Amino acid sequence: MRILHTSDWHVGKVLKGQSRREEHLAVLAEIVDIARAERPDLVLVAGDLFDTAAPSPDAKTIVTRALSALRAAAGAVVAIAGNHDNGAELDALRPWADAAGITLRGTVRSAADQLVSGVTGGGEAWRLVALPFLSQRYAVRATEMFALTAAEASQTYADHLARLIAALAADAESGTVHLVTAHLTVVGARTGGGERDAHTIQSYAVPASVFPTGTHYVALGHLHRRQQVPGPCPVHYSGSPLAVDFGEEENAPSVSIVEVTATTPAKVRAVPIAAAVPLRTVRGTLADLSTVDGSNPGWLRVVVREQPRAGLREEVQALLPRALEVRVDPELLPASDPATPAESRVGRSPRELFAAYLADRGHADAAVQDLFNRLYEEAAG
Repeated sequence: MRILHTSDWHVGKVLKGQSRREEHLAVLAEIVDIARAERPDLVLVAGDLFDTAAPSPDAKTIVTRALSALRAAAGAVVAIAGNHDNGAELDALRPWADAAGITLRGTVRSAADQLVSGVTGGGEAWRLVALPFLSQRYAVRATEMFALTAAEASQTYADHLARLIAALAADAESGTVHLVTAHLTVVGARTGGGERDAHTIQSYAVPASVFPTGTHYVALGHLHRRQQVPGPCPVHYSGSPLAVDFGEEENAPSVSIVEVTATTPAKVRAVPIAAAVPLRTVRGTLADLSTVDGSNPGWLRVVVREQPRAGLREEVQALLPRALEVRVDPELLPASDPATPAESRVGRSPRELFAAYLADRGHADAAVQDLFNRLYEEAAG
């Protein structure tokens, strides 16, 4: 059978105030085109369809239309919730999804609900464990369906996930392609750079050994870098189809095409996403930046090697209109001396305190001080 594996769309993402809507439309359209060309038996979307737990109506429209278009190009479509998604809200779309022939799994409801099976057009049977993102608290609740002892209930997040996956993957039948899709962090995998730190820290990481050896392919979401993780079976992240934040500018956006049978190992290849707008970081003085090609369609993060002053950001953006973030090179900022005692604030006006702060930061700019004074006067009434 042939599988198209994608994840971490983050529809609704706003980067430094810049909407990514048009980029998402182009990227998802390209994924649909890839599905039409590859004709997969199954499309797996491994979580983080949305960027926030409260997506806008427009974001919902974009996602549901993309899923519908993928369903028209594939034998089956299964999508699970990620840590950015609202699992309960995704489950609320299940009546629509069921009518459209799409399988959505936002939360863990029961053992039977997390198992999805089907048969390809060529008669090949497949069975999928679909596991949406689980917080530590809900990981315990999810495993309670398997009658935990008191000792088991107090085990780690990784222990609960291992028990849950093992129970769901039990009774594997020969002649069937066994699959797992989940939204989680695997020990040893490399982050992409734009993930939510709270859900990628070590307490949320699980070893690859949680996946049964008889699994033919594990389709993961959560980490935005495409990669294979060593394990007892093929364990892969597809990565995000577009760079979500500037920490991901070195990633190569793509989707994964998997070919596998019940008796042959999975063959995985990346199909690049050409529509993904690149993110770049450029550095230099204003003179250096004036030579940067501003016609490049990518969004820019600029580290400017100039002393801080009022209007510097505007000067940079006049040179590079696609600069979304402008910061002064940290090497040009004076380092604070921990041995120097802090000055007393007693009896000093806000204007004096701000002037002292500017002087301490090596930024005694009269224009900035004047702007502060005027804003303070307005605020003070």
